[in-house]
Amino acid sequence: MGVLEGKVAVVTGGNSGIGLATAKRFVDEGAYVFITARRQAELDRAVSAIGRNVAAIAGDLSQLADIDRIAAAVKTGKGVVDIIVSNAGFTEQAPLASITPEHFDRTFNLMARAPVFLVQKLLPLMSRGGSIILVGSAMHVMGIPNHTAYAATKAAMRSYARTWAAEFKDSGIRVNVLSPGVTDTPILDSQSEEHGRDEVVKMYLNMIPINRLAQAVEIANAAVFLGSEQSSYVTGADLMVDGGVGQV
Repeated sequence: MGVLEGKVAVVTGGNSGIGLATAKRFVDEGAYVFITARRQAELDRAVSAIGRNVAAIAGDLSQLADIDRIAAAVKTGKGVVDIIVSNAGFTEQAPLASITPEHFDRTFNLMARAPVFLVQKLLPLMSRGGSIILVGSAMHVMGIPNHTAYAATKAAMRSYARTWAAEFKDSGIRVNVLSPGVTDTPILDSQSEEHGRDEVVKMYLNMIPINRLAQAVEIANAAVFLGSEQSSYVTGADLMVDGGVGQV
């Protein structure tokens, strides 16, 4: 029997990278998982890759109407949620001098506003208590140029976890941040358009004490820990799974 046997989870950004790896690991551990992303074709491929105990809900989390629709589909499908993994995101670099309102709003709408309303809408379904996992980034404790908006949204995740851990103390709901380091996912490829992937990876490797990138499944393993009773005495915390990049 897996450590998530009988649990129902919602994983945003579950079509690729950390989200897909997390959904796979949750199913391996006995959970039923709803995955969300914007593109139906990518969700269909993810469902095929996971293979069982999974349903896909297409939606744009920057749109409040889509969050309402996702919550309604989960309620209709299972009627309960035990684990929320707020993972959807992207990296769009911009030096301060060139930041536009569009870049700022696009970043904050998906990675700072959406988690608030996603949790708000799913909270009534967490009648059995459970675990909320906010996927942050080691970058929120670092200073890396050209990441003003991105790093700020991840710092917001850290603040949410503290606030909600206190707010939900009588509900049996735990809230934690999972902060990955540099992970080998499609998001990394999106950072490599200007200088090339090899140069970007080389830059990061010079910063990472463990001297390699993370694999998505390594982050997913930590999500299993935070979602299960293995972490029953952990709330309000920031679990840094970062190869040491934010620690030294």
